[in-house]
Amino acid sequence: MDLSVIDWSDIWLATWETLVMTGVSLFFTILLGLPLGILLFVTAKRQLLEQGFVYTVLSFVVNVLRSVPFLILLIVMIPVTVILIGTSLGVEGAIPPLVVGTAPFFARLVENVLREVDRGVIEACQAMGIRTSRIIFGALLPEALPGLIAAVTVTAITLMSYAAMSGVIGGGGLGDLAIRFGYQRFQTEVMVITVALLVVLVQIIQYSGDRLVLYFTRK
Repeated sequence: MDLSVIDWSDIWLATWETLVMTGVSLFFTILLGLPLGILLFVTAKRQLLEQGFVYTVLSFVVNVLRSVPFLILLIVMIPVTVILIGTSLGVEGAIPPLVVGTAPFFARLVENVLREVDRGVIEACQAMGIRTSRIIFGALLPEALPGLIAAVTVTAITLMSYAAMSGVIGGGGLGDLAIRFGYQRFQTEVMVITVALLVVLVQIIQYSGDRLVLYFTRK
């Protein structure tokens, strides 16, 4: 493998673009997915704000969005992305489908994490007459914090893989570089380097997430 043919400035720029896509998309995914996950939990059967109809509708929407393969979602959302961002290409054009593709996934993770919280905590708060909002933000979320961090970690890794896939439609980042140079121009060296960098980035995210989970679990 001849590394001399690699333009390292392109590699580092693509790496930065991947990190930007992942970071910005993760922010909006949490912003949308966390409230949605909480709403799914509290409106479920035998929960704080049981609402069968609301839960059924939300659950259906989440399941539909989760069932659409991400590559198809990228293509389907091109007109919407152009309206929202002005382009469907580059880092900016990849962010809306990344958020739409992962927010429902994260919301379902949040719902499952909250279900793992000891129900005795909720019942004790209710027995003391604490308002529902305070139970959620003062007891439920703090108790579920390690699990929520683990869910964010899994979501960040999923986002990174999706960000790489967005290169198929010119989304920028390492995926775009791998397709344009590694695949279309048969530069195997570029393909190997981009894959290696993605593996390293995923390992860093996983290690950081695991350390944070361990830290808050001890506390």
